[in-house]
Amino acid sequence: MNSKNSKFYTKQLHYPLFLDIADKSCIVMGGGKIAERKVVMLLRFNAKVKLISPKITGALTKLSKSGKIEVIGREYKEGDLDGASLVFAATNRKEINERIKKEAAIKGILVNVVDDPGLCDFIVPSIVKKDPIVIAISSSGVLPSLSKRLKKEINKYITGDYIKYAHIIGKFRKLLIETVKDRKKREEIMAAINKTDMKELINMNMKEIITRFLKETR
Repeated sequence: MNSKNSKFYTKQLHYPLFLDIADKSCIVMGGGKIAERKVVMLLRFNAKVKLISPKITGALTKLSKSGKIEVIGREYKEGDLDGASLVFAATNRKEINERIKKEAAIKGILVNVVDDPGLCDFIVPSIVKKDPIVIAISSSGVLPSLSKRLKKEINKYITGDYIKYAHIIGKFRKLLIETVKDRKKREEIMAAINKTDMKELINMNMKEIITRFLKETR
């Protein structure tokens, strides 16, 4: 790869970061299908969603009537971003998106402007979410179709066994942190867990796991 191409790819890289948006205000500007997808994903992560648009899709109308989102039926105006943690601009009008970006920058709020990477503070990756397991996939904007393909492949790979394992061993790890104060000992116990076959572990109850990995190490 020559230096010119190397600079291109380096510039496109985004630092992966998982944000806690539960009960935090997230604003979506726009009421079309793209805005709808943003709203649905935000709700999956328990965000408080406010949508601002003079027109909205039928699905967004249903979400509004059920009380799952707040809808303000008008165009964006300055001050709409007050108190927001994240903003998504999907208005289909470049001049409005630019005004949203400007207000967000002044107020230090992260903004994603649909189909305009130059105005984005962050991009939204393809996401695989299965209960506590969340996997984000990005091609750094180089090939979005690859991200979608990888999402399908990974989605098939994360079976119910992984979800059950995450719940069981996650619960055990919490107990471990509460009862074993020696960090090195905790690391040794978790190392033993990691070396154990997953199917064997998910067929054990919590009492059996505690007896095998916690009581025996004391």
